[in-house]
Amino acid sequence: MNAEQSPNELTSTLHLSLRQVSDSPAGALEEFLATLPEAQRSIIEEVSKSHDKAMVVINKGSNLGSRFLITSAVASIGRASASDIFLDDVTVSRAHAVIEKNENGFSINDAGSLNGTYVNNISTARQDLKSGDQIQIGKFHLLFISGRK
Repeated sequence: MNAEQSPNELTSTLHLSLRQVSDSPAGALEEFLATLPEAQRSIIEEVSKSHDKAMVVINKGSNLGSRFLITSAVASIGRASASDIFLDDVTVSRAHAVIEKNENGFSINDAGSLNGTYVNNISTARQDLKSGDQIQIGKFHLLFISGRK
């Protein structure tokens, strides 16, 4: 009972596209700010001058332009509805990653997700973040904004 493969059958592989990363994190942030109306730009510029808070903005994927302000010590990212940064797609684990505030700034830690966490197109388990870093979680591309160095 050997099943013969039809010449019309196709095998496909899902590739989560990696977005081209700007040459520098500051460049990615400047490119993003240039696309915004003045009112929205001023909100993001205010966060970029703050040392106590950060923001993550979806700049590719569904809910494009959604902003998530980070003011607590830990912000969870995932598909679980209780996540601080809720990303509703099957490519995102329920508890995908966390962004933590520390004495040096902010860092992102993968929480054992299935599809991984990428910062500037590099897979990472833990990465210190700087303003303008591009984070990929599932099919979402996020821009990290903070005033901390």
